[in-house]
Amino acid sequence: MTCCVIGGGGFIGRHLVERLLATGRDVRVFGRRSQRPACLSPQVSYFSCGYGGNEIVATALGDVDEVIDLAYATVPKTSFDDPVQDIETNLPRTVSLLRLLVTKESIRKLVIVSSGGTVYGPAMEVPITEDHPTNPISPYGITKLTVEKYALMYHRLYDLPTTIVRPSNAFGEGQLPNRGQGFIATAMDAIVKGKTVTVFGGDQIARDYIHVADVADGIIAVLQRGRVGTCYNIGSGTGRTTNEVLSAISVLAEQTGRTVIVEQRPVRIFDVAANILSATRIETETGWRSRIGFSDGLARAWRWFIGCPDVGDSLR
Repeated sequence: MTCCVIGGGGFIGRHLVERLLATGRDVRVFGRRSQRPACLSPQVSYFSCGYGGNEIVATALGDVDEVIDLAYATVPKTSFDDPVQDIETNLPRTVSLLRLLVTKESIRKLVIVSSGGTVYGPAMEVPITEDHPTNPISPYGITKLTVEKYALMYHRLYDLPTTIVRPSNAFGEGQLPNRGQGFIATAMDAIVKGKTVTVFGGDQIARDYIHVADVADGIIAVLQRGRVGTCYNIGSGTGRTTNEVLSAISVLAEQTGRTVIVEQRPVRIFDVAANILSATRIETETGWRSRIGFSDGLARAWRWFIGCPDVGDSLR
């Protein structure tokens, strides 16, 4: 199998690519960077391109069997700052990719990586199943959901073998801080550097945190055994408030003699109160299970951060 990972140089992508290589696949990575990311294995072919509809993409996709699309150019906060940019930098790229893929007879599976944390909106009940209404309250979530709808439209109208995955809050080794996503990475980075950890809605916000290795394994499980035309959550089913997460990080920090400085702020308008995902469908249909507990995953991430104090530059 030859698998193309669009956005494979990012946080989830790097972990995913390593696991794909371990299955014996040939892996190609598409990225925006002009230079090949240093973190990629030499076994990986890297293509620098704008993803959709150009000659580089068409050539690189010529004989691939599988495509996983992780690429996304914005985060919830930036989508609020400029909703038009959120649309223009994400939606045309994906639609162009879908139009190209329907012409490729070799494609046996396309996996679109969406966002379980934003497409559902306010939870009517938790844990949230894939059948929960989708009423996102951020431009980011609306655009993510629109990408899903386009991908499923191309499946229904043109038989493009598309499957959607909706991961919850991924964390772990290699996550860059201060990107508008990833509270754990941003908090650890601030603590290591002796800076203030800013917490929004500390006891009012509950999220489902899952280690990035489990997310990568879930994507591969769906790639190999998931049904086309179907959406799959990837989550732990357990919610933790932001203050609970910070308390767990503080224990690790104190063990290494570090002080945690905290600034509490109100809930932001685009933060839903609870986002906790049911993983029953992916477990039942693919056999996937979350294998890395929260405490173990947090300890792994902390060890990585204290070993890489300059993480803002270490993975560029």
